[in-house]
Amino acid sequence: MSQENKIAEGFGMPWEDIYGYAQAVRKGDTVWISGQLGHNEKGELAEGMEAQMKQTYTNIKELLSRYNMTMENVVEEVIYAMDMTTAFEARKNLKTDVYSNPRSVASTMVGVSGLALPGQLVEIKIVATI
Repeated sequence: MSQENKIAEGFGMPWEDIYGYAQAVRKGDTVWISGQLGHNEKGELAEGMEAQMKQTYTNIKELLSRYNMTMENVVEEVIYAMDMTTAFEARKNLKTDVYSNPRSVASTMVGVSGLALPGQLVEIKIVATI
């Protein structure tokens, strides 16, 4: 992939430099958002699955806004969850808060045995197009 016309964004979190990655990258009409966590601007995780998921979507919305996009531009999400039951319930409860038409987004949920940060319960990866 050519580096030309590639626009990367970040939150300035320490792990961006430690691990070495962008939070989001736009090339052409597509934005790829790295797995997002339920942390605030200080890097502190919210408590509980639903609170973390809600904050995760808030972070996704912030990254999309930097490319003049909204959740309406999302075509795919992949949710990585430490507990499938609580993640499914949280996503079900938040679906219309996040998407005006939840059935217009391809969604995959995967149960995992571990995530990047201690106490992290969910991570969400997004693909959005213009």
